[in-house]
Amino acid sequence: MKKIRLIEIAHGRSGDKGDAANVGIIAYDEEKYQIIKKYLTKEVVKKHFEGICFGTVERYELPNIRALNFVLNNTLGGGGTVSLKHDAQGKTLAAALLKLEIEIDE
Repeated sequence: MKKIRLIEIAHGRSGDKGDAANVGIIAYDEEKYQIIKKYLTKEVVKKHFEGICFGTVERYELPNIRALNFVLNNTLGGGGTVSLKHDAQGKTLAAALLKLEIEIDE
């Protein structure tokens, strides 16, 4: 087993839809897409955002652009117009997820 940071194999974008954060992780190439597809599960993402994400995590695969999209429900304290959170639109969540260290087969 080998540990790597997600940022070594992918980049990301994030935003909001009401109280849900949307985090897209885009692999740099097909080989790296297969790694994130295998190891970056919705359970892993939910655990990484423990204490922030209070709802379910949904995962969508976008193989044509080598990306995974995660919807983190009940994460933004009601959304941008009502939340008292510093990041009520979830703009920093992709950067936070890219710091995740995953363990992969060599």
